[in-house]
Amino acid sequence: KVCTPKKRTQDRAIDRERIRMNITTMRAGSASCASLGRPTTSARPKGREERRERRERSHVTAASSLPEAAVGMEEQEIRPGTLEGYVSFRGHKVRYHRAAETAEDDGRRKPPVLLIHGFGGNADHFRKNIAELAKAGNRVYALDLLGYGRSDKPSPSKISTNTLYNFDTWSDQVLEFAESISREDEKVLICCNSVGGIAGLEAAIKQPNKVASVMLMNVSLRMLHEKKQSEFARPFVAALQKTLRTTKLGPWFFSQIATPQGVKNVLRQCYHDASAVTDELVECILQPGLEPNAVNVFLDFISYSTGPLPEEQLAACPVPTSILWGVHDPWEKVEWGRALAAYPCVEEFVEVEAGHCPMDEAPGMVNPLIAAWMSRYD
Repeated sequence: KVCTPKKRTQDRAIDRERIRMNITTMRAGSASCASLGRPTTSARPKGREERRERRERSHVTAASSLPEAAVGMEEQEIRPGTLEGYVSFRGHKVRYHRAAETAEDDGRRKPPVLLIHGFGGNADHFRKNIAELAKAGNRVYALDLLGYGRSDKPSPSKISTNTLYNFDTWSDQVLEFAESISREDEKVLICCNSVGGIAGLEAAIKQPNKVASVMLMNVSLRMLHEKKQSEFARPFVAALQKTLRTTKLGPWFFSQIATPQGVKNVLRQCYHDASAVTDELVECILQPGLEPNAVNVFLDFISYSTGPLPEEQLAACPVPTSILWGVHDPWEKVEWGRALAAYPCVEEFVEVEAGHCPMDEAPGMVNPLIAAWMSRYD
């Protein structure tokens, strides 16, 4: 089925109008309930009423621009200041988080901010950032990439390896969501961690008219990419990947990781501050990994040794890019990362005392840095 850009634009307009009509209906229903005996507005304390109206304005503005919600799914408050919802992407249900309230700004139109997680992560990895960043007056969202978090995990077993879970798919998902949360003439800011950075850069390269800037936090350097393997090692790496993907060894290997202790051990490797590896964090990472097909997604992605490299993307990136690096990352070493600062699109390379996931490990240090980057595009 061929879908032209004009058709996609028309479809999105229809989806947005449906959501607006739903919101209007819900508000009308609420008014009817009030007339049947609920407390009237005048009965509420003024301060409380102002907060309620501000929260409603934020909800309507954000919800009216989202793609059509997944059937039967409504937004739920999952923690103070953060709402969870689901939308559709290529017929699959995908999850997002968004800030429940956006601080009043000075009238300037501030661009929406989209947070993208890394390999094995999900939107919960930004639970310490979403509400805090929204205080700047921006609409802030975090997205579960297809196959991760609470998003659907269609099995890749019946299709060619890496044809579904790859950076082309994920960058399309990012762009479709970005289109839905922004006004027609508005660009978005994309802030990404690890392999999410490859998806974010790819989105910027595909549609620079939709992306104002990209921030990379310890972007994956993809050291198992075939271009970075020696000629001698390449066939052995490919054989190991195939063995894990096609034999019982792969599911067994995954089962050793997908336990509370297994996840904790991995996180303690990449976090500099071990105290940041809490039981809450372990549960946020582990539970989605226990869902059906999570093992197949994992095995498919660790076999992904082609596709874009960050060096190639930065050389072609048409939008300004900021790089933030946790200097204690044992996987993506800061000495390797510093070489990325030489590319023309890179405006800054900031080093912080943290490991591979600085936004979660050191939010008190990282949130102000992200907010400063956001403010440059008000």
